[in-house]
Amino acid sequence: MTRFRLVFSEAVRSIGANLSTSVAATMTVLIGMLLLGLSIALGSWVVSWSNHVKSELQVQVFFVEGVAPKQVNAVGGYLAKEQKEGTVKQYQFVSKTEALKRMKKKYPELTANLPSNPLPASFEITPANANDVKVIAVDLRNQKFVGVEKIKDGQQTSKRILQVGKWISYVFVVMVVVLLIASVVLIANTIRLSIFSRRREIEVMKLVGATNWFVRGPFMLEGLLCGLIGSIAAVFLLFIGKQVALPAILGHIDTTDDVQALSFGLTSLALILVGLGVGALGSGMTLHRFLKV
Repeated sequence: MTRFRLVFSEAVRSIGANLSTSVAATMTVLIGMLLLGLSIALGSWVVSWSNHVKSELQVQVFFVEGVAPKQVNAVGGYLAKEQKEGTVKQYQFVSKTEALKRMKKKYPELTANLPSNPLPASFEITPANANDVKVIAVDLRNQKFVGVEKIKDGQQTSKRILQVGKWISYVFVVMVVVLLIASVVLIANTIRLSIFSRRREIEVMKLVGATNWFVRGPFMLEGLLCGLIGSIAAVFLLFIGKQVALPAILGHIDTTDDVQALSFGLTSLALILVGLGVGALGSGMTLHRFLKV
């Protein structure tokens, strides 16, 4: 315990002796960990949201104005057969009246002064497997049902939305990688300056037979402290953002209970471990190159 206290005090003294570079390295770690935390939260939320979007993909069969009940029943009979075969999970007929009622509830300002009901009757079809949306739509088109005006699937729209989310995640990942590399380099330079400023002490310790652990320990711990402090500060800022900014953001986004990011506890643990890893890597590289005991 006494040796550890001595090593810790020497590490703190080294940080104080090179305060500007230590602060720069710690701030770079902080920014990198902050972006990493945001990318973890955003990436896990996008994955959860994409699964939610896939689960809600539907095929819609729109009928022409004045479609006959016999024509509607023909489509319904085909869907009932597909449901028995396991391709279709469920389907629902939406009349013109029901469609207008939904539209009035969702967009009251757009339907306030409508002289008549312009919405068509339709079938809403939920596939058993979200990946079969395109297949079901193609099969329905191939049936060439009389009275069907248009068959629409939401796969194209969902793809565009998911692609935007993926590109946002990629940008965050690139920024995180660049900042982590910069953090490693800055910590390595900080340790190198510490070694240079204490080269006389190191020579004396070598002469009196100090162990490798005793000579290298303070410098290794210095790098770990820079990484740890930076990651803890990033966790603190993320916590403030979670408590203050997140409720305001979620208030403007339509979401459900099954769309969630990775828990804050796991994200914090990952940031602290990565911060320690960055500190260990930066100090280890420098010790291996410039401090051969």
